[in-house]
Parts: sequence; C-alpha cells; structure tokens
Amino acid sequence: MRGGGTTRERIGRAAMRLFVEKGVDGTGIRDIARAAGLSEGALYRHYAGKDELVWRLFAEGFEGFARELERLAAAEPRLKGKIAAMVAGFAALFDADSLLFRFLLLVQHGQLERVGPGMANPVETVRAVVAQGMRTGEIPRGDPDLAAAMVMGIILQTATFKAYGRIRRPLGALAPTLARACWKVLKTDQRG
Repeated sequence: MRGGGTTRERIGRAAMRLFVEKGVDGTGIRDIARAAGLSEGALYRHYAGKDELVWRLFAEGFEGFARELERLAAAEPRLKGKIAAMVAGFAALFDADSLLFRFLLLVQHGQLERVGPGMANPVETVRAVVAQGMRTGEIPRGDPDLAAAMVMGIILQTATFKAYGRIRRPLGALAPTLARACWKVLKTDQRG
C-alpha cells in the first residue's frame, strides 16, 4: 500500500488519508475518487463501496502487521528478545508509515468484530508470545490476556501520543525504552 504505482494503491492511500483527516463517516466515495485522481465509476471497479474499502484496507494492514510480528518473534529464541524485536518492529512500522497506523487505530473498533479466527491478528500474536513465556517460566504465570493488554497499552498509547504530536522523537528511538517497560510489566506477577 505504500507506493503510488497501482490504481488500488492510489485509492488506498487517498482513502486512508481522508479517513484519518475527516473520519470514515465524514468521507464519501466522491471524496476518495477525487483524491485518488479517478472517477467514482473507476473507484467502483476496484471496490464495491466504502465499507468494503475500509475493511480491505484494515484487513490488509492488520494481517500484514501480525505476520511481521510473528516473523520477528520467531527469529528470537528467548522471550525478552521476542518482546524487544516486536516492539522495535512496531516502532519501525509506525515510523515508516504513520498514516497506516493512524488508520488502523481509527477504524479498529468498527472492524474488529469482522476479524475471524483464521485471520492473522497482532493482539493474538502478542498474547501467544506472552503465554509461551509463561509456560516456559521466563515470566511469572498469570493471565496472558491481561499481560498482553498491558504490553499493547504501553506500545499503543505511546504511538497515539506520537500520532497526535505529543511525542516528537521517532518511535524507533524510543523502542528500547518501550521494550524495557514491557519487560518490567511482564516480569510482574499477573495473578493479582
């Protein structure tokens, strides 16, 4: 989706930009077509409508991000390395394509109910890595959902602050600090 080469890519980038700037409800097909340099009819040859466009953009970005996290985690033998690699990967994604991140963040609540069990999911990826660390004794046993939520909170809230200009440095520069914070959370007894 990063390039401007294909018509689908142009539509996707234009739509994401408008969805982030004006919201999904405030953006019409005509707006997207105009921003992509197309007629409405040409846009409809690629997508049946705005709902399909939002879903396809979300699903592609969501699954792509999950697969990247899976790849990064698989390359590390120990949990601490997996967490550091996934945090660095998340930061690199945000720094490389903050529009995609902001789009995913904005539309997730309207799209998450459509995520099926066979679909790659970044939250499930983080949860699985955390649960594995609990099973191997690298971190205390506890509730892997709670632990994953806390890790995701550290990362997503920081990225949200970055998206809204409250944090000026690139997330990549903050990745070691975020990874240490995630590790501290994971080393805390999650049983309550």
